[in-house]
Parts: sequence; structure tokens; C-alpha cells
Amino acid sequence: MTGVTRSDIEVLGARDATTGQPISPDETREVYDAHTFEDVLQLPDRVRTMCHDLFAMLLQTGGPLQKTVIFCTRDRHADAVAAALNNLYADWCAQNGQKRLDPYAFKCTAASGGAQYIADLRGSERSHFIATTVDLITTGVDVPILRNVVFFKYVRSPIAFQQMMGRGSRIHLPTNKLMFRVYDYTNATRLLGMGFESRPAPTREAEDQKGGRRERIIRVEGFDVHVNPAGTYIVTEEAGRLALVTVEEYMQRMAERLVNEIQTIDEFRHRWINPQDRKRLIDALPENGRGVRLLQELMDRKACDPYDVLAELAFGAAPKSRKERVEALHYKHERWLTSLPPATASTLLALASQFEAGGIEELENPHVFNAPEVVKAGGLSSLKMLGEPREIVYEIKKRLFAA
Repeated sequence: MTGVTRSDIEVLGARDATTGQPISPDETREVYDAHTFEDVLQLPDRVRTMCHDLFAMLLQTGGPLQKTVIFCTRDRHADAVAAALNNLYADWCAQNGQKRLDPYAFKCTAASGGAQYIADLRGSERSHFIATTVDLITTGVDVPILRNVVFFKYVRSPIAFQQMMGRGSRIHLPTNKLMFRVYDYTNATRLLGMGFESRPAPTREAEDQKGGRRERIIRVEGFDVHVNPAGTYIVTEEAGRLALVTVEEYMQRMAERLVNEIQTIDEFRHRWINPQDRKRLIDALPENGRGVRLLQELMDRKACDPYDVLAELAFGAAPKSRKERVEALHYKHERWLTSLPPATASTLLALASQFEAGGIEELENPHVFNAPEVVKAGGLSSLKMLGEPREIVYEIKKRLFAA
């Protein structure tokens, strides 16, 4: 579909994309091109048809319980897509005598606090199957088991397109994921292979009318970041209202919130390597820890585990990359490694390499012992002398994060 006319709207019906209210033909333009769909004009029939087609494709390619991200135009669009897919899934379960696994499709956007669901999208195998998003999963969010990337929004930027595609491109051998599918409803794949020479373009530019100062506003991890000659500012919530704060102020807030929870770096290290304690810590941080990923980007710490970002902010610790932590395991704990049978030591180092590739959550993945590098080195059978799998992973984490 390339566009709709006023007469089309009279037949099909439409809603205002901002208010969600029905609009009559006499309130509309003569023609709306496709790029305005769901941004200016909501077309409920179009949403239902696209969702029906996508759901049919899921049924043909392995079933409805495939981890999927759908890129939508705005929050109301993401709501409508999630609702339509939940209805289709409910009907399918009823027709096939299947028990519903909820939530099935869910909105995961910055405005809705969707960051809290990312861990479920990434790790849960019994819920959170389809995420409808606008801006939260475009960059930086790693979901190795993601099998489908779907474009329901129009994309003009080659860089943005590559970032969106990147959400599904990681191989995940523990679940036999060697490929991912792209479902393109907006001709986004025309941008495949299109070159680009600069960093992601700003979402918009504003010019100060008095001083002629230009301001760039870029989107990072779901945050608006304003860049102008006076500095860089983050849009965040303050006393229930949106406010601009400098990066330095935001870093200070993050540090203060952390030291309110933990007084020493040793305590921080101990709690970080425990998954439950770590989750409680992250939930206590601004924006439920989503700001940590923002600072990773702004501070150029993407090669580090979030632990190092927070340890630097709150305790002044020198940050180390994941690679540096794995290298330190080799030489700082050489005596421990050489005291073990060669196959055992090799398997431990292969496990550590999983941390280097994907961070602490990758090391805690229950399928980590099935990774090819780990199996090739000796596998779980070579580690029996060290205890249960959970104890082995804990010991590696303790040594990786040692001072």
C-alpha cells in the first residue's frame, strides 16, 4: 500500500495516531502516503491484517512461541499490534486445545517502562514471546535467542536499519539458533547493503532562535540525549516530570543511588555475582537500570560488563573490559588453574570465554555447558571434581570479578 485517500478512509475508518480517537473524512487530508501510517493516521484494519499475516507465518515456521521483535511506529501502534497478536494467539490456543502462556505479546517501549521486560524476553522460555517496540530494542539490547525481526514501521536511515537487524543476528547454539528471519512489511530491506559514513543521524535538530545555536537530539537506549555547544543533556524524569540533566549529573545520581544500597566495592562485587542480588540492585537504580546501558554508550564502556561502569561511578575503580577480565583470569589465577587436570582447566577457560562474548548473563545461561568451545575443551564431565554446575559458574564469576 502506497497511500490512502479521503474516500478510502470513509470506507475503512481511521483514528488519530496521537489521540486514538476516530476521525471523520472531513477532518482528513486528501491523501496520506504510507510513511504517515500509524504515525499520523491509525488504520485498525491494516494492523489486524498485518498481524494476521505475521501470525500465519509463525505457525508455518515453527509455531507461535518464537521470540520475536516487531518494530512499530509509536506507542499506540505498539499497543494495537500487541493486542491483535494476543487475540490471534488466544484463538489459536482455543482451537488447538493448548494452554495459554502469558504474557504472549507485550509492549516494550521506553515510554511504557518496557526495560523491565527485556530480561524476560531474553531469558524466559515460558512467557514474553513477542515484543512490540518503538525505540527500546533498536541498539544495545542483546537477545541471542531472538528468531524473528519484523518491520511494521517505515525506516529511512540505513544505520537505524542495521541496528534493528542486529537484534536478531547473533547465533545461539544452545538453542540451535543458526539463523533468524526478517519479516518486512514496509520495504525496509531496501536499505540492505546501503552504505553510510557517519554515526547514527540525530532524530531531529532544533535551533535556538536567539543565538542561532544548533542542537542535536539523538536517541540512545530509549533516552533522548541533547547535544549542543553548552554540553550534553539527558531527558529523564524528575519529581514526576521530564527534565534535562547533564551527563555528569546523571552519573552522580547513579552513583548516589548505588552507594545508598551498598557501602563498599567488596560488598558490591559479592552481590553482583549473585543473580538475585544483582537484579535487586539494578531495580533500585534510576530507570530500573536502563540508565546503566545509556552510560555504557555515552562513556564508551560497551566492552565492559555493567559492573565496571557502576564500580567506576560509585567507587572510582578503574574499569576493565570483559576481555581484560578473562585475560586476568589466566595469569592472576594461574596457580589454581595449573593445580587442576588439563581438561578441567581448559573447560574453565572456555566457560570464561562465554563471559567475554556475552557478559555475566551469558555465563549464567543454563545452556552454557553446551557451547561448542566448552564441549570441545572437555565439557561438564571434566568439571565434576569442582561440584555442581551452579557452584562452578559461581567460582568462575568470583575469580573474574576479583580485584
